[in-house]
Amino acid sequence: MKVFMKGYKYSLLLILILAAMQLTGCSVPKNNDITQIKIGVALYDQYDTYLSQLMDSFNEYVTDERKRGTDIVVSVVSASQSQTKQNDQVQELIDSGCRVICVNLVDRTDPTIIIDMARKANVPIVFFNRELVESDLMQWEKLYYVGAYAFESGIMQGQLVANDFKEDETIDKNGDGIIQYFVLEGEAGHQDAILRTEYAIDALQNAGVKVDKEGYAIANFNREQAQAKISQCISDGMDDIEVIIANNDDMALGAIDAYEAAKISRTKWPKIYGIDGTEEGLLALMDGTMSGTVYNDKEGQAKALFELALALATDSDLSDLELIDSKYIRLPYSKVTSENVSDFME
Repeated sequence: MKVFMKGYKYSLLLILILAAMQLTGCSVPKNNDITQIKIGVALYDQYDTYLSQLMDSFNEYVTDERKRGTDIVVSVVSASQSQTKQNDQVQELIDSGCRVICVNLVDRTDPTIIIDMARKANVPIVFFNRELVESDLMQWEKLYYVGAYAFESGIMQGQLVANDFKEDETIDKNGDGIIQYFVLEGEAGHQDAILRTEYAIDALQNAGVKVDKEGYAIANFNREQAQAKISQCISDGMDDIEVIIANNDDMALGAIDAYEAAKISRTKWPKIYGIDGTEEGLLALMDGTMSGTVYNDKEGQAKALFELALALATDSDLSDLELIDSKYIRLPYSKVTSENVSDFME
């Protein structure tokens, strides 16, 4: 009888303890129990102009959220274009307690290690700006992507060139009715670079414009490298180039730098087109050194990236974020010319 009573007392005590735990909130924390939100951001290269301006906008949203009383901490790291370094950085962000990590991949074809680490730790990943292969994004349900369709920017860039060619006969310097063009391409094998180039030329031809490729150079989305490539063209006497098609504004600006350094009269320059609509690119369009660009909505991408990351970090509902196929948030591009550039500067 004593053994029975002793067991009964222990059972009753256990029941009381469990009830107290439920009343005092000692169960697994829910989203309203989170006191501090930690978000990690891993960049492929902090010196990328477009990316740095996107992050400026992202940080503005972080600041606004703090003003609303949210205790939010954002840790930003840069891989300096090393995928191995980025893998290590993502692991460090996971170990530091980040509840979600935004990743701007160094190598879009090599996300497997990052995905495996995130899945093991159950930390969602939002890839952005440098799109990974679709099959990789489908490896786990907590993988997402924020960005734009690269081919759309190529189409718009080609349409800008075609429209100018039809309206401005001075572009056709040799009067043969054909555009002699040179391409400044981003990274070798990079999806955005390949699609931007391919669709820009296709758009030109679809508009009925005849084209003749004078050459191309890989400049890795870099202004200094683009300047060096075009300076070499100038030194080699390639003065029959009528249009330079650059995969981003930084490379277009590098081409401008090359012609300015060579002290060539602007009337003898080719028309130069970029993509991204960076602040420097828009200024070049305003002063006439660049002929057109395609606006890559960095503010919109920053807003979507922040809202998705915050929702994931707080286990909130994603239904208001308009995800495509439960995975993607896509932002549109816009054509920018000398006539509407002031709208984008604002």
